Amino acid sequence: MAASAESTPNFIRINHRDAQSFATALLTASGVSPKNAQITASGLVQADLRGVESHGILRLPSYLSRVRNGVLDPAAEPTLTQITPVVAQVDGRNGFGFPAAHLGMSTAIEMARVFGIGMVSVKHSNHFGMSAWIVKQAVEADMMSLVFTNSSPALPVWGGKEKLMGVSPIACGAPGGKKEGSKPFILDMAPSVAARGKIYKALRRGEKIPTDWALDGEGKQTDDPAKALEGVMLPMGGPKGSALAIMMDVFSGVLSGSAFAGGVTGPYDMSKPGDVGHFLVAIKPDLFMSLDEFRERMDVLYQKVVNSEKMHGVDRIYFPGEIEQLNEEQRLKDGIPYAKEEIDALNQEAEKLGVDKIPLTE
Repeated sequence: MAASAESTPNFIRINHRDAQSFATALLTASGVSPKNAQITASGLVQADLRGVESHGILRLPSYLSRVRNGVLDPAAEPTLTQITPVVAQVDGRNGFGFPAAHLGMSTAIEMARVFGIGMVSVKHSNHFGMSAWIVKQAVEADMMSLVFTNSSPALPVWGGKEKLMGVSPIACGAPGGKKEGSKPFILDMAPSVAARGKIYKALRRGEKIPTDWALDGEGKQTDDPAKALEGVMLPMGGPKGSALAIMMDVFSGVLSGSAFAGGVTGPYDMSKPGDVGHFLVAIKPDLFMSLDEFRERMDVLYQKVVNSEKMHGVDRIYFPGEIEQLNEEQRLKDGIPYAKEEIDALNQEAEKLGVDKIPLTE
């Protein structure tokens, strides 16, 4: 769907550096420190580069609205408490989720370098965008990782009909092999049929959604994103998706001391702080063999997966995260496509803050 949308005339391509500079300027003008603004803007633009526009810079209007409504502290600096040599906790202090998550994974990586594994629980945080950017942070440090978070209620437990669990992504990763064409393993998926951010994106773009994504307020299937947002998301695999959403709440919410059991406030809700929890783990991949041997084994796995016999109608098999990496490679060259309406919404934020509008690629 993204590929066909990008070819339509009302899409405008923006250079990724310009997108990041623009996002950074909006954030600093809103009271975020230059360092934290860079971290946040980078996480958002990485999502756009990977084709996950639902978690890209188009999140900024809702984030900044939360700042203006006093329910997100732009100047907050996350703090770190070392619990044991391999366990730490970050307090996000109701600031942007990106700096809290970045500090958490950086700390987990440093512990793993020394002790083989590092675990960080993050409390009192906010939405941190696409989980894959944190997985990439670990992969680029030659680390395996787990990245969990909880989120605001959008999903019923299996057998229920009320919003209780979040559409909380499950993410993990591992460095890839060294052979040409080999890709790292990066899994980032929601326990629902589709991420809720995709429904917001469809709403912004005036698009319909597949009828198996969500139910409306009356419990009926719908292709209308506005009606879907009045109802509930549907878990993937029925009770399996529901159980995975509960798992995210246990590890991210219950364990951290953050909100849980439907208590997280979403990024589009201006009523109170998010109080999101995260759970981050970094693992040194050369604990049981050399890093070179680990990478060779990842090469074998990659080749086995992508060269599997294809079912009828399938042209190519991809490794988890590979499609997104190919998107990134293309968009680094060609720019990131945004709908005109999305550019207009971003420029409205710029006008409010006295920041230059986003530069358009000629």
